[in-house]
Amino acid sequence: MSEKTQDTQTTSAAATRAAGGCFHCGEPCPDDSFALAGRSFCCFGCQTVFSLLQENGLEQFYALNSAPGTRIRTVSAAARWAFLDDPAVAEQLLDFADQTRARVTLHLPAIHCVACVWLLENLFKLHPGIGKVLVNFSRREAAITFAPAQIKFSELAALLAAIGYEPLLTLGETGKAKPASAARKNWLQIGIAAFGFGNIMLMSLPFYFGLDSFNGPWFKWLAGWLSLAMTLPVVVFSAGDFWRAAWFSLRQRAITLEVPIVMGLAAIYLTSVWQVVSHQGPGYCDSLCGLIFFLLCGRLFQKKTYDRLTFDRDYQGFFPLSVVRKTPAGEECVAISRLQVGDRIILRNGELLPADGRLVGGEACIDYSFVTGESEPVACAAGQHLYAGGRQVGGMIEVATVKPVAQSYLATLWNHEAFRKNRDNDLDSLTNRYSRRFTRLVIGVALAAGVFWMFRDAGKALKVFTSVLIVACPCALALAAPLTHGTAQRILARLKIFLKNALVVERMAEVDTIVLDKTGTLTTADARGVQFIGSGKISAAQAGWIGSLARDSTHPNSVRITKSLSFAPLPVTGFRETPGAGIEGEVSGHKILLGSRTWVAGRAGIAEPGSRAACVRSSAAGTGLAATRGGATANPLRAEAAGDAAGSVWVAMDGEICGAFALQNTLRPEVAELIAQLGGRFELALLSGDNEREAARFQKLFGDRAVLKFNQSPADKLNFIRELQQRGRKVMMVGDGLNDAGALRQADVGVAVVEQIGVFSPASDVILDAAELPRLARVLAFSRRAARVVRTGFVISALYNLAGVSIAAAGFLSPIVCAILMPVSSVSVVIFACGATTWAARRGGLRPHPEPALAA
Repeated sequence: MSEKTQDTQTTSAAATRAAGGCFHCGEPCPDDSFALAGRSFCCFGCQTVFSLLQENGLEQFYALNSAPGTRIRTVSAAARWAFLDDPAVAEQLLDFADQTRARVTLHLPAIHCVACVWLLENLFKLHPGIGKVLVNFSRREAAITFAPAQIKFSELAALLAAIGYEPLLTLGETGKAKPASAARKNWLQIGIAAFGFGNIMLMSLPFYFGLDSFNGPWFKWLAGWLSLAMTLPVVVFSAGDFWRAAWFSLRQRAITLEVPIVMGLAAIYLTSVWQVVSHQGPGYCDSLCGLIFFLLCGRLFQKKTYDRLTFDRDYQGFFPLSVVRKTPAGEECVAISRLQVGDRIILRNGELLPADGRLVGGEACIDYSFVTGESEPVACAAGQHLYAGGRQVGGMIEVATVKPVAQSYLATLWNHEAFRKNRDNDLDSLTNRYSRRFTRLVIGVALAAGVFWMFRDAGKALKVFTSVLIVACPCALALAAPLTHGTAQRILARLKIFLKNALVVERMAEVDTIVLDKTGTLTTADARGVQFIGSGKISAAQAGWIGSLARDSTHPNSVRITKSLSFAPLPVTGFRETPGAGIEGEVSGHKILLGSRTWVAGRAGIAEPGSRAACVRSSAAGTGLAATRGGATANPLRAEAAGDAAGSVWVAMDGEICGAFALQNTLRPEVAELIAQLGGRFELALLSGDNEREAARFQKLFGDRAVLKFNQSPADKLNFIRELQQRGRKVMMVGDGLNDAGALRQADVGVAVVEQIGVFSPASDVILDAAELPRLARVLAFSRRAARVVRTGFVISALYNLAGVSIAAAGFLSPIVCAILMPVSSVSVVIFACGATTWAARRGGLRPHPEPALAA
């Protein structure tokens, strides 16, 4: 530990001892019964936690904040949590588990400051069996990876409870709405404030109308004390959240919006007490209760607004994932929101498991890298439990779901840190910095105005001081960006354009370079233009072998081949897909290869196609694809040039190359118009893994200014994106989401174009239904308009605050009027942001469909 840190720690400790508070939690110490290393503690629990942290070198916890802990009522024993070691209970709570590691997400209500986050993220220092810990401060949750062989689930819970972070467990509540206790409390706070406001106002009417002289001095005295009594629960309970928030912010050496609010509340109440006690007047209790009532109404409105913007709570309309469900009538593609426990679902290579399930059929090899961070696939046997968030690596499998779909959990996978793009200059961070400076400025203006009026009109000074604190509100500023971006995200979702989070709208507005993939992006994955080129026709049996293998892959070329063949699906074993190269597997005892010419030849162990060694031998036991003339073996790839010209997928069976599927590249409708629209504003580039035979065609389509690169591997595409960014370009990569995963992640905005929205590509920021690709130029224009709406919202908020603070400082506004204006400003920004964004979408031709359609 550095000398500076030790000095800070010593200073904090001295300050805490001087105040007679517990070194760990800050609560009063009744005596010196609990002391250790010169520090005093309020109880044995706090002393134990301090000792535990000290022994493991985590004393810096106390340097981050003075008395940052929570009081430990009892030191929890592992026996209390023994039920967590029951396999049935653990299976219900764990996100993932295997023989070596497990992952669980726990709700820890005691998390309240940065020191808590720091301590939890260093939890591994307290026990060698604990791995990485990720803390979600806003949700008060921690995702903990641990080794069950070294620390039991019960011991982990006991350790958390011992250091003051007891987990709140909700067994059996998966997929069910939790009791809205917080909502009931909010309404109770508003009700008590309204009760006090209404009754105190009734008692104040005689004073307002000059009728108090008819009642005598006893009425003034009685009304004053009754008003103070009814105001007390309003100030303590109804405004309790404001007091707590202000206290926590001050403990963290920060100034938030609640600080000036509680300063105003305290000033009004203390002045009212002074006037009633000294018989100088009835006080301002009616105004104080009315102020709190309107503040609570405004806060409730903002909470409802933010709840609508917290998309990770319910991704039913915004999370683009559908699956193939097996039914007695066949297979159907359904949205994950329609999945029920017990449904049989089909997963192909690269597809995500949306809910916990048990393997029914097929060879499962599950990649849990999004859940655990480990990329090593896990082989699973029939009947084994599979965890949500795993991706199938291999052939097609059948899974029976055993838990409901937790869409909020799946949303966190899409926003997994492995795919996160951290930026410090986005509008949200700028808004937060401005809000902090704004609050300090408001307190300064309020103090200056109060001092000024003390010398002009002392009776007006308190009213002006409080009015300035209340009327100035950065809430409208804070709402402008999330409301605009959230509304834009909703509109785009209805058009089957799904965004990872609302901030993607902002990043799209900054794009100046667009890089497009060719296959599966600009070209369509249908059966048109698919032709097998060989020395003979494919038999029905061979079509079944090839089609069954291609069916297990989601690559656009595999999809086109599958659609072009008529066959009955057969089981595939040993399926393997090499990105950017091809697929292989065994069907009915035959080894099948589909892929690029070089890859197929290399895997088959023969020479390059076109040479004598590559000619197919015709025999009775052969594939039947080669025809012989005059006893000579004909070359099945005599149309090799024609196949390569269009792009081809080569086929090998049992070590012999049989031919190739020539894939005529059919451009998607309106692609030429889209390229023309994008070329006028953006720098364009085309990257393709195919050869250069179609270079002239696409150069004409893109124009001379565009950069076209062929024979590009996934690594080449990623490096090209990186070079553009090093030149200061803001790059959008548009690809198929399969071979382009690295480039999508590297780009400032990665757009995965998919034929079915069920093909989940977490490396991307946007998942775009292929039919909506022609709208891309309009979507980018819409994002720029949305950015202008945000800036206009900032201007509206700034003008409101400037006018409000000026009028309040001049003494023309009462605190209760300011409390009414405060939510009104938020309402105005909400109406403007939502309305202007919707209008911008309609003006740009992005008219949303009536309802988002997730199922194909």
